[in-house]
Amino acid sequence: MSKEDIALVLEQRKVQGKQVRQLRRDGFIPAVIHDHGKPSQVVMAPQHDIMKVYKQAGKHHPLTLTLGKETYMALIKDVDFEPRKHQMRHVVFNAIEQNEKVQTEVPLHLTGEAPAEKVGLMVITQLDSVDIEAFPRDLVDELTVDASGLSEIGDKIHVSDIVVPPGVEILTEAEHPIATVEETKAQMSEEDEAAEAEEVGEGEEGFEAETADGETKEESSGDKES
Repeated sequence: MSKEDIALVLEQRKVQGKQVRQLRRDGFIPAVIHDHGKPSQVVMAPQHDIMKVYKQAGKHHPLTLTLGKETYMALIKDVDFEPRKHQMRHVVFNAIEQNEKVQTEVPLHLTGEAPAEKVGLMVITQLDSVDIEAFPRDLVDELTVDASGLSEIGDKIHVSDIVVPPGVEILTEAEHPIATVEETKAQMSEEDEAAEAEEVGEGEEGFEAETADGETKEESSGDKES
């Protein structure tokens, strides 16, 4: 885990429901802190501050939340965005304990060069994050997987190929593909055209053979009649 301490100061929120629209107009984002079965804390923070923290921490880096005299260690559990403008509307924090394992999502990145790309093939990414479980001290900012084994069409990298740091358990299915080598659309189109041309060529050869065979039979028949 990165040693960077990411902190956010929150304020108690008195309004809920439709009234939070005015909060957003005033530059605040409504949020809630869930804390181990205790009553949830209904809070808010300036939009600029909470957006900055989200970009730094994502859903995988512990935060220090300050609410009045209370301090929480927490993870961002969920963020709701307005779909058209992609503006943040609401955030859910989960309070965590140092001595308790937590489940969260971390980004996944391919490292190294894939030989397949050097010969004009495509590497299709099918997974860009995985779910993990670890103690807060063992959480990582990302996981990486080596792409140098992607050489030919059909080659795949699976979750099981990730080298996992000590203390981290991956919860995502081991056989889930991360990346696959495929042909480009242009290459597939060329192959289709070549296959069609081959079929036409075989058809013409067969027709010529049948015609030649038929002519031979007719000539033989004519010879007998004469």
